[in-house]
Amino acid sequence: MHRTLVFWDSGDAEWSVIHRSGMRSMYDNGDSRVMNGAGVGLETGPGVAPYRTIEPKASWSKRTRSLLGVQILSTGSYLPDNIVTNADLQSQFGYDPAWIEQRTGILARRYAPPEQATSDLCIEAAKRAIRNARADVRDIDLVVVGTFTPDYQCPTTANLVQESLGIDAPAMDVHAACSGFVYALVTAAQYVATGNSRLALVIGGDCNSRIVNPLDQKVAPLFGDGAGAVLLAKGDAHQGLICYQLGSDGGGGCMLDRQAGGSKNPVTHGDIDAGRQYLQMDGRNVFKWAVRAVTDSIEVVMRKSGLTAHDVSLFLLHQANIRIINNVAEQLAIPVEKMFNNLQDYGNTSGGSIPIALDEAFAAGRINRGDTLLMSGFGAGLSWGTCLFRW
Repeated sequence: MHRTLVFWDSGDAEWSVIHRSGMRSMYDNGDSRVMNGAGVGLETGPGVAPYRTIEPKASWSKRTRSLLGVQILSTGSYLPDNIVTNADLQSQFGYDPAWIEQRTGILARRYAPPEQATSDLCIEAAKRAIRNARADVRDIDLVVVGTFTPDYQCPTTANLVQESLGIDAPAMDVHAACSGFVYALVTAAQYVATGNSRLALVIGGDCNSRIVNPLDQKVAPLFGDGAGAVLLAKGDAHQGLICYQLGSDGGGGCMLDRQAGGSKNPVTHGDIDAGRQYLQMDGRNVFKWAVRAVTDSIEVVMRKSGLTAHDVSLFLLHQANIRIINNVAEQLAIPVEKMFNNLQDYGNTSGGSIPIALDEAFAAGRINRGDTLLMSGFGAGLSWGTCLFRW
């Protein structure tokens, strides 16, 4: 493993990692003891995470897969009633509404009340998907939930959904943060395509308001709570996952993480005092990584499929930041009218982001039989998942 040196890049005012090979990466190792080009020591300020060496990938795999013969029978979504606007955050915490809108595109988000947790959001979304399909819960034989804010370490959130809905089926969580729904969808599709599941309930949901520090003005305003669900079953030979790519880059994991609460670092009083139980993010570098990762992944999936933006009916990207979405659209020449966005109303709902957008797009009449959709999730891990899905 080679060592990394960190320098201050005055031209772009951000941290950069310089490898022995001379390759520049967008990753920040969080070191508070760094040197600029003139050899002057710099400090990143209070609350800097301890030094952690990062080994990012020089390039990502171009592997893709295809899995046809599955269809989405129905969609459903649920957002808590409590709307928290940028003006509300200003009155409570002094945040600047104009800054939030300009930097993220977010105008409001939903927060779950104290009596609701992630499982409750998922259950309500699932009920709506089941009702929209006029399905019988007794026919559901698999439950997969994509979440990184489970109610408990155990049992899984999927177990709680399964019990609440009276489903007789195996149930499991997929933990891939904001990529969670795409990961869950691809996982369930394997069972359906091979005949090992006849009707799978796939959910993406998160209760992000419980894991962000409300006083952290660079993170808290970005996130909201919500869940979306689909029912997956056998379909025609042309339906399903035309092409998909799942990817990981654990070398950048500390750019977006929760340092305390796992077996590596069980929560202590010191962690709580320092706020390490909350989600922490290197926003600038996550932004740069996301634009590159999503653009590359979409290009690969479309090239392998022989399709262009003209052939895709609707693009549903993870609703993290409008500037990420706009950057990707510009680089790939995606027409604005083909990008479905609801970020302004809900913020970043992590695993719930794509299925909520999917449900709203379907309800708005923007998805029809035979349409080709592109869904792309990306976030902590670092992870990403992109798929072309024929409806």
